[in-house]
Amino acid sequence: MLLRNYRFSGRYGPEWGSGGIFGLRYHNGTLYFTLAFEAEAHFIDVKSGGEKVYDFTLLGDAPTSGGDTYNAVETVDEFIYFGGWVHAPAVYRKDRRILFNNKYSHVHVYDTEEETVKLLWRDSIHHDTDWAGEVSDILYDPYNDSLLLAREDGHANLGVYALDRRTGKAEPLIHEPSAKGTRVHDAAFFGIGNNFTEGLREIKALDLIDGKWETFKPGESVDGRPYIRPEYGPLAGAYNRAFAFVRGGVIAGNPFMGEEFTFFRLFDFYTFYAPFRVNAINVGGGILTAYNAHHDAVYSGNPADVGMEWAATNTITGPSVLLYLAPPMVKIVGAFGARVTSIEKVDGKLLVATNTAPNTGSTEATPFDTGSRDVVVLDEKIIQEKPPAVSFSLPLALPSMAKNLGAGTFGGIPLDGYREPRMVLYLSTDNRLTVHEYELVLPAGGAVSETFEVRAGKNVLDLSSFSGIVSFELEKPDMGGKVRIELR
Repeated sequence: MLLRNYRFSGRYGPEWGSGGIFGLRYHNGTLYFTLAFEAEAHFIDVKSGGEKVYDFTLLGDAPTSGGDTYNAVETVDEFIYFGGWVHAPAVYRKDRRILFNNKYSHVHVYDTEEETVKLLWRDSIHHDTDWAGEVSDILYDPYNDSLLLAREDGHANLGVYALDRRTGKAEPLIHEPSAKGTRVHDAAFFGIGNNFTEGLREIKALDLIDGKWETFKPGESVDGRPYIRPEYGPLAGAYNRAFAFVRGGVIAGNPFMGEEFTFFRLFDFYTFYAPFRVNAINVGGGILTAYNAHHDAVYSGNPADVGMEWAATNTITGPSVLLYLAPPMVKIVGAFGARVTSIEKVDGKLLVATNTAPNTGSTEATPFDTGSRDVVVLDEKIIQEKPPAVSFSLPLALPSMAKNLGAGTFGGIPLDGYREPRMVLYLSTDNRLTVHEYELVLPAGGAVSETFEVRAGKNVLDLSSFSGIVSFELEKPDMGGKVRIELR
């Protein structure tokens, strides 16, 4: 199975740009994933090499498109539950738009013993331009033997739903938009907020025993500086804490054990560089996930936004990175292209699904997927090895403009494993640079800050005297400068 050449160029699948390989899950001898936007669910018998492909036509007529773009998958007993959204049938218009009348949110179940697929649940509002909340995560509730569905991306029927895995009946538990969740101890934590406007605004926790909900705020930043728009990707559990991976950092804690949530800045470039449309898995007692360089983007600039949205989504500041967390250590263990879409562990190997192209906007639909998608096979020992050489480059106009929003601290660069890290600043005027040094300790500690005088022109700052994670802040805006961070 590991020798298969899983590479997919774009085929018919009307949607916004590119989807990817999502939902990678190895269970009971079967490897599952969904190929989006072609709407193909693949089931590979690892022992025999046999493969079944399902086209989602239990939802409606062919041709179908979509599938899953958030890694909505869970396993219970011999079953693989997979969710997401599908157009059945897909309707593409030549004005580069698609109709959403036939878009369904769904949960299917694959029986690994019988090798059969069944439709468990579906939902649609049958509207031209709007859609019912996609299923972006599935958590198993072992106490109530039900599935918890997170739904944030959509216009109606958002929130967290409880789905009876025998009858297929779904009941809403809360109506606030939620994209992702995770189980910790006897509770399920869910991110709350709209990802394409504000990001994570709070975290709600469901007590799986008594059914009560509690609400918590994301908390302050460990470097003492403000942060903005924490659009959130996966949540994961480890060390009896919940970890919410967001644009610009990670939020960690567990108020049920007396530890409030704290924001740890990571890869904060004031672009859409974020842990978005990817999952997080537990490996070796820690957490493995990815921060993506180019997952959602505006293809054609809109004069109304003066190029801001185009710049934020299309400025490529660095490679997508595979990140391993074993607090206080945060280590880069892989460097990839545009984005990583799914991660899974199989027989001592790590399967990393990647894509060359992002999702695009509503007026930029194509009749075929625009990306090149593949699966990279790595040895799981990479979490113990020296990190790869990586560099990041950022126009200082982006953090400078963020100062108008009360922010501006950038970076959050993990230095673990690097012997010769350095920063190269190209400034248009004299300035002062503050470096905040901290680590992902639990419970959270503080940061140590040091300020340097920097001059117009080229400045080289040796970062080898720092450890853990470092973020940066310029005293004055510099609209014409740039910074390069090199990790060797």
